[in-house]
Amino acid sequence: MDNERLRPPPLTLLDKYRGQGFSAPYTTTVTVSGGEAAHGHASGIARSDDGNLILDLRLPAALGGPGGGTNPEQLFAAGYAACFHGALRLVAKRSPVDMTNAMVAVEVSFGRDPIDGGYALFAELHIRMPGVERHVAEALVRDTERLCPYAKMAREGMHSLVSVVD
Repeated sequence: MDNERLRPPPLTLLDKYRGQGFSAPYTTTVTVSGGEAAHGHASGIARSDDGNLILDLRLPAALGGPGGGTNPEQLFAAGYAACFHGALRLVAKRSPVDMTNAMVAVEVSFGRDPIDGGYALFAELHIRMPGVERHVAEALVRDTERLCPYAKMAREGMHSLVSVVD
């Protein structure tokens, strides 16, 4: 792909929405089938509706699997990091801060939840902004936390509808 065609999104994405209901300018679907072990996490295949994402899913060795493939926790971490980084860059465009070398790393842990005895995810974000004064970086991160939908989902939960279809 020609890099000259790749551009960050417009600042209009920072404009407040004033509609009555949820407005979705983009929707995607990723379907996971079970694969060899008939288990999405252990041997699944993830495919996006546009064909741009096709991944073999594998249970990590730390969870008793063979490893050797992507797992849902990595996908979540990648989505969270990409979204937060993009939101950070948008927020920073309103300031004279150079964000060229900014990096966002998201560490996702899969573990046991002491509240209900089941499983839960824990995410920790590490943001590097070389050359940016700490108080400026902290203010940018606070503003980004309010803008990034992944951060909002992690903080407030997510609207989710689960249904069985034919």
